[in-house]
Amino acid sequence: MAPFAIRKIGDPVLNQRAEVVTDIDGKLAKLADDMLVTMYEEPGSGLAANQVGVQKRLFVYDIGRGPVVIVNPEIIESDGEWTYEEGCLSIPGLAFPLVRPNSVHLVGYDLDGNEVSIEADELEARVFQHELDHLDGVLYLERLDPDQRKAAKKAIREMNLQAAIARPSVGASSLSLP
Repeated sequence: MAPFAIRKIGDPVLNQRAEVVTDIDGKLAKLADDMLVTMYEEPGSGLAANQVGVQKRLFVYDIGRGPVVIVNPEIIESDGEWTYEEGCLSIPGLAFPLVRPNSVHLVGYDLDGNEVSIEADELEARVFQHELDHLDGVLYLERLDPDQRKAAKKAIREMNLQAAIARPSVGASSLSLP
């Protein structure tokens, strides 16, 4: 079982900017390990700390080359454009084509406190941008064009309605009508 529940759209923590990490210690390493377990169980390719309710600037990811943890990430350069269908563990069941820069240069720190500098493109660059958006309190839906955003809002309303219908009423009493 995943150590964390992933926060879903509508949770205010997803709209808040995460705080800079000031201490890289065992507690932070444990958080990262638990985040990785949660990410793999969902499954996803990246997970930001605020998606599990922790307001720290940290994300984990794995695009098939093994797990990576980035502390206090910052994109210092980006270039090009790449359209790719993007989804999110905090907005399950939805994905939309989204244009983002094709390549980025990300800097931050690893769990040993060493500086990290990564030149990434395509999927890795997309994961960086998506997770950094989370840490800034931005969901990818905010980056959609107006027509996509309208379709996304409609789909979310429908999913919420279906979930409410499937959920048994709490506190409902059985009344007999005359």
